[in-house]
Amino acid sequence: MILHPGILALYTGSLITLLLFFFAASLGVRILRQWDITSSSEQQLVLERRTYLISTIIQYGLFFEILSAFLFIYTADDLHNLLVGAMCATGSLNANPYGFPALYARLATLFTAAAWIAVNYVDTRAEDYPLTRLKYGLLLFLFPVMLSADILQLLYFLNIDPDVITSCCGTLFSEGGTGLSSSLASLPVRTMRVVFFVLFTITALFGITAATSSSTAPRVFSSVLYSALSLIFLIVSVAAIISFISLYFYQIPTHHCPFDILQSGYYYVGYFLYGTLFAGGFFGTMSGIIMPFKKIKSLAGIIPQMQRTWIILSVAAFTVFVILATIPMVTTSFTLEGY
Repeated sequence: MILHPGILALYTGSLITLLLFFFAASLGVRILRQWDITSSSEQQLVLERRTYLISTIIQYGLFFEILSAFLFIYTADDLHNLLVGAMCATGSLNANPYGFPALYARLATLFTAAAWIAVNYVDTRAEDYPLTRLKYGLLLFLFPVMLSADILQLLYFLNIDPDVITSCCGTLFSEGGTGLSSSLASLPVRTMRVVFFVLFTITALFGITAATSSSTAPRVFSSVLYSALSLIFLIVSVAAIISFISLYFYQIPTHHCPFDILQSGYYYVGYFLYGTLFAGGFFGTMSGIIMPFKKIKSLAGIIPQMQRTWIILSVAAFTVFVILATIPMVTTSFTLEGY
């Protein structure tokens, strides 16, 4: 089990990334204490030179962390072939108590890593690097998040026992269950479908308004509102995937698993669905999060441009997600009218 290519790749990459981040975090402490962009001292010059190198290294490490979230899911799904009773990643993650916590930690790392890259990108657009202290402070927060995800991942893979019978997705995502997954699976299809498409329409319209508005006040209001709407749409969309979207791909009215659509039998469409959904939610949310940075003089003219770009990317990603989700609804004879 430990020699699985996916597991080896995750272990190797995580170890290298942690070592890089340990070094970067130690530099982050120095920056928080000694950084002064107005100083021309030798110490400041040394710190500036190191930040260029460290920021580049960190970005490559964080890109791996983002990819590793999807690699972890792919590996967990592939492991179901070695486990008794498992039909997809659900069964693999249920193989021991560390499976789903490791998944949630990986997703948390994905979004926090992407947020650091975004903050670093904004910071490097200004000549005085006004967010240097902030981004290295975030790095000190990100390091334990990554470490926790790696520890949970290690515990998960080390404690997988191929001889233990694990439960399949039909048990976890059954409408007759009592957990959160069962509650999402039992949501009324017609209601969720209306909420999903109406919320997307509202979110897209506000996004277009925020991206095309020429006056400052409407853009401020629209950007903040769009940020909130994009986060809500992200959450509702995950519920919609479990409630009815996945059913159209399976063409089975009782199969609500959100992981089977990641398999080759469905042309790996799940990766495109989740990838575009997460991208839309991330860019949309970040467009509001960076709003306070407009108060910084050197970023006053940069932030509106970044917000406009990120909102456009968010709306585009959400649109692709909805199109992908809608294709089986309009191209197949399968219906859920009775549900």
